[in-house]
Amino acid sequence: MSGPPYAPPPGFRRLRLLLAWNGSGFAGWQSQPHAPSVQDTLHAAFARLGAGEAARPVAAGRTDAGVHAEAMPAHIDVPEAFRIPTERLARALNAHLPESVAVLEAGEAPPGFHARFSCTERRYTYRLLHAPQRHPLWAGRALHVPGPLDVPAMNAAARPLIGTHDFAAFATQEDRQTVRELRALAVRPGPAVYGGQVWEVHVAGESFLRHMVRGLVGTLLLVGQGKLAAGDVPAILAGRERRRAGANVPAQGLTFTGASYGTPVSTTYRSSR
Repeated sequence: MSGPPYAPPPGFRRLRLLLAWNGSGFAGWQSQPHAPSVQDTLHAAFARLGAGEAARPVAAGRTDAGVHAEAMPAHIDVPEAFRIPTERLARALNAHLPESVAVLEAGEAPPGFHARFSCTERRYTYRLLHAPQRHPLWAGRALHVPGPLDVPAMNAAARPLIGTHDFAAFATQEDRQTVRELRALAVRPGPAVYGGQVWEVHVAGESFLRHMVRGLVGTLLLVGQGKLAAGDVPAILAGRERRRAGANVPAQGLTFTGASYGTPVSTTYRSSR
């Protein structure tokens, strides 16, 4: 009889983690040969705790350089001889991690759990600092937008994008098939700041193309700034030409905010099929 899908190799057991990090100093989640990554940093912390034979950790999503994470699920296969109790593991790992990375939770993974392949929904938030002047406490966490911003127009442009479509117009150097299901795309108020407002672009889907979220936000931003009409967005989507959509917004305004396993959180969406 075969074991459960995505089972760890013989002699190992799988742990489930929940991580947060400030992406400013990292080249993203994925291991890089000549740049710091969150994956390598976490793997090194396990090695310092005596789990040097542990496999490289796997996250629900592979964030780009500069992207942050508030609640990123991950798993790691450690040798069965690794004996640090799970109730002490988060604190033990955090003692060996830089201040920019933290393990929020740690525990045994359920049978068949895979942080990436078991994930049914991924959620991101892109933050826009809409204020006349930049704010030091939002530097590296939100894109400063000093001019006018028409949020109702942005939401009007977002609505036709929700559903199952070919999102080639919003992807960068993508060689996979480009049809995806976008379950949520909306601009909502975030924290108030002196003289202005932080606006949050909430995005949800099972999976995304390369730079798709940043391309979607860049297009909505053009609408909000009056450089593109909301009614032009469906034609951009249908045209599948990257040059017609907005440029990718900078990575530092983007945060991975959560993931679902089993029934997705976002259940209301419209399909173009």
